[in-house]
Amino acid sequence: MRTPHSEVHPNSFIRERRVQDSANTHVIAELREKIDRIAGGSATRRGHLPFGVPDIDRRLPGGGLSLGSTHEIAGGGADAVAGAVSALFTAGIVARTSGPVVWCLTRTDLFAPGLQQAGLDLNRVIFVESDSEEGVLDSAETALRFGGIAAVVAEVVRLPMIASRRMQLAAEQTGTMGLIIRRWRRQSEATDYGQPTASSTRWRVSPMPSEELPVPGVGRPRWMVELLRARAGESFDVEVGACDGNGRMATIPPSGAPKRRMAQ
Repeated sequence: MRTPHSEVHPNSFIRERRVQDSANTHVIAELREKIDRIAGGSATRRGHLPFGVPDIDRRLPGGGLSLGSTHEIAGGGADAVAGAVSALFTAGIVARTSGPVVWCLTRTDLFAPGLQQAGLDLNRVIFVESDSEEGVLDSAETALRFGGIAAVVAEVVRLPMIASRRMQLAAEQTGTMGLIIRRWRRQSEATDYGQPTASSTRWRVSPMPSEELPVPGVGRPRWMVELLRARAGESFDVEVGACDGNGRMATIPPSGAPKRRMAQ
């Protein structure tokens, strides 16, 4: 004897599945918000600055770098000391913002024309030179608390937890993005990059062989971009074309692809 049962219409199953997926998305968003609030601040009250590179943006919470937060950037390999690639990567980020920029530093070897090649208009930049790293951190924190600034850049060797926490809170208060370039004087000091800080993300950018050209010459520089730490996100690495004159990186196509896709 067969047990009577009701027939389930396929459309009803699809609707139930969509409702369940929507509920799961809402739960995940709430959990991320709780985690972010515990760590300091609310991501929903801040915007995000996308890189324009799908392989990066789709892996970042919010689809880009969170505004009103601090982010650490360091060079990989020899650039951990030279700081050239990390400065260009930072300049490319700042170039895609609007408004004045405060760049705090102690060393005077920053090559300004290189920043222009990465898309940063030097007329927007206010350079603040200090004779100590404490002065750099104090100046950066003051600029972050001032507000009305597109971004604040600070070049330091070490970033103590207390200082990073103060800068993160200042960024959250005004919505200004803080970019902290970690540049060491000796390669051995780069191990300090593993120490915990209050920054939202931590990046390492290393130089790679330039793009190959069909004729003799030097092609577009390439970088290996590594996200080492992200609040409510996962680590990853991706190879990209270096910043162009608009501060935009390029997606590297698979081997054999005829063209590379430019960041939009």
